[in-house]
Amino acid sequence: MTLHLIKLCVGVDSVEDLESYRAADLARAKAAGEAPVSRHVTRMTPKQAEDVLDGGSLYWVIKRVIQCRQRILSLDEVTGRDGIKRCAIVMDPEIVRTAPAPRRPFQGWRYLKPEDAPADLTEATGGLELPDELRRKLIEIGAW
Repeated sequence: MTLHLIKLCVGVDSVEDLESYRAADLARAKAAGEAPVSRHVTRMTPKQAEDVLDGGSLYWVIKRVIQCRQRILSLDEVTGRDGIKRCAIVMDPEIVRTAPAPRRPFQGWRYLKPEDAPADLTEATGGLELPDELRRKLIEIGAW
């Protein structure tokens, strides 16, 4: 059974900010001769890793609203400079916008069941054609 993760995107004000950070990460990886993937290192490894790797995504909460997701490719064990083992969530570089879904602040990551995950924004569902600033304002005032 597929299971997603949800995480606060701390220090990011918009999906565009996340896209620019990820683009810089990809450029660094390419310059170093590494695979073009997005990584986020976190302290805890999901215990239900098999379900997360069965088509799961990492849903990003930006400014208290789920606004996008990235498909999870692998969960790799990495060791930090301090010698502590951590989990690198390796994701597809593509950032998929989702229907806005408000969330309260929380620490770390949480599991997200597929039925609770917001739908992707597509041309068919609407919202993709909105200018980013208008989309942000609609989210801020709670109209979307």
